Amino acid sequence: MAKGGANTSNEGAENVAAQRSTSRSSSGSSSGTRAASLRSRADPFLVVCRCFGFVTALAAILCIVANVISAVQSFKDGSDIFDGIFRCYAVALAVFVAVAETEWSFITKFWKVLEYWVGRGMLQIFVAIMTRAFHDDSDEEAYLVLLQNIASYMLLACGVVYVVSGVLCIGFLKRARQKQEISRGQAAKDLEELERRRQELEALLIDHGVAV
Repeated sequence: MAKGGANTSNEGAENVAAQRSTSRSSSGSSSGTRAASLRSRADPFLVVCRCFGFVTALAAILCIVANVISAVQSFKDGSDIFDGIFRCYAVALAVFVAVAETEWSFITKFWKVLEYWVGRGMLQIFVAIMTRAFHDDSDEEAYLVLLQNIASYMLLACGVVYVVSGVLCIGFLKRARQKQEISRGQAAKDLEELERRRQELEALLIDHGVAV
């Protein structure tokens, strides 16, 4: 009888330990699932904004290429030095436009106007006009004329979209969504850190023979 009672108590303890282990594993998996869901949830609005920013940066790069070729031809032929200097300024501003699309904190820190879409759009329109200025189809090669047209009109369209969206406060909405995304990512990191620490504490207690 005593042995039967001891066996029953041992089996009950093992069942309790197994249930606790199962609950711990299910809790860990649910915490991991929550963290993964927080990380994998992408905002469609921010995805669209990033795609548009990539198109704008591409248009700015095309403007850089077009202005560099025009500047080289102007300085090499010696026909129009002032046009070459003008193209150099256009290249510098186009580089600035492309870098601004990365939303690098260094740029937005010192040039707050680029944080707002209206200011960014006006700069893009200005660079597009500079790329298209002093344009003479008869004196320039066909590929360069085509490149200047594509680059300038692409950047002009992007600038107009930026200005209109800025007037409609779309830029403010984007910044608010970005803050939410950053907060969500930080919450996922905190949840993963808490889960890791919980597993370490459980392993430490098990090593010391303490039932959790």
